[in-house]
Amino acid sequence: MTDTRRPKRRIPSLLLLALLLGASLFGAMRLGFLPQRWSPFPPITLAERPEWFVDTRLSALRRDRDLCDAVLKSPYIDAVSVPDNPYKNGCGWVNAVKFQKAGGAVVGAPKMTCEMAAAMALWIEHEVQPLAQSYFKERVTQVADMGIYDCRNILGSKYLTNVRSQHATANAIDIAGFKLESGRRISILKNWDSNGPESEFLKEVHRRACRYFRVAIGPEYNALHKNHFHFDRGAFSRCK
Repeated sequence: MTDTRRPKRRIPSLLLLALLLGASLFGAMRLGFLPQRWSPFPPITLAERPEWFVDTRLSALRRDRDLCDAVLKSPYIDAVSVPDNPYKNGCGWVNAVKFQKAGGAVVGAPKMTCEMAAAMALWIEHEVQPLAQSYFKERVTQVADMGIYDCRNILGSKYLTNVRSQHATANAIDIAGFKLESGRRISILKNWDSNGPESEFLKEVHRRACRYFRVAIGPEYNALHKNHFHFDRGAFSRCK
């Protein structure tokens, strides 16, 4: 007698396994757990504007100090590694650097995570400076920051009131404005809603920041950000 029973289908199980493996790989890359030598993507470089898989390539810097030292190079940034400050009560930093300049502009960061520093250098070098040249025919010489490291919780959220801010791990920066070569200052508080090139410049540099930072929020997000941009590379993603 011929057995007419159909063989059990294994495709759905194999597909589910492949999806789980893919999700695990994506999660490992996003959180910086996948070493660069195992990554399917080339290391990020500050010398050129990255076009593909920018977030994933930046994430590879999170826990890899050797890769960090290899990527954060002059003339794009004058970064120097700082000792780790192991997390305690949700505050501290790992694989951080200090620097005075990034993308040719003074920033003055006593400590910032390596991936944030790389994102800053890329944003200033390949977005801020070309836009400043386009709008004002001069370069930015200073990025006016309002703070990087601060052991505190997230402010202004209805739902994350007891969650540490990315500032608590040196993985964020608040930016109040820019200074140009001529001494001219562009303020987010004063110029965001003004008429003219200053407002257009601020809105475009903010829009392009979303390429490098997972969170890039400003005056249109809420009243607490009416005078600054907040950039970070935490777990959440928001561009507004």
